[in-house]
Amino acid sequence: MDRAADDVKQAIAGELQLMDPRVRASRELAGQLLDPQFVEVGGSGRRWTYETMLSELPDHPGSSAEDPRFEPSDVSGVRLAPGLVHLTFETVLGEIRTRHSSIWRKGDGAAGWRMYYHQATRVPPGVE
Repeated sequence: MDRAADDVKQAIAGELQLMDPRVRASRELAGQLLDPQFVEVGGSGRRWTYETMLSELPDHPGSSAEDPRFEPSDVSGVRLAPGLVHLTFETVLGEIRTRHSSIWRKGDGAAGWRMYYHQATRVPPGVE
C-alpha cells in the first residue's frame, strides 16, 4: 500500500473511533484523537474548541450505549500533504442525517493521527 493510501486509512480509523460511544464518553480516549488546536463548526452552527468538545462530548447524542449509534457511509479521503488528510462522509444518527468534512494531521512522535478540524452540516429531510 502506498503512503498516501495508508495515511487516509489511518485517518478513517480515527474518525470511526470518534463515533464509538466508549471513546465519546471518555475524555482521555477522545483527547488522544483530537488535536490540541482542534476546532469544529457543528451542524447547529456552534463553534467548538478542543476543551469545549472534551468537556461536553460525553453528553452528546451517540455517547452512551443506550443512544442510537452513528451509521457512517461514503467515507472517503485524500492526502493533501504528508501528515495531512481530508475526509468526507455522511452519518445517520437516529433520524438525523449529516454530511461531514474533517481534516486530520499527524502529530509528532507517538501522538499519531488527530482530528484538527471538523465541519458538520445537517441534511434536511427529503434532500438527496
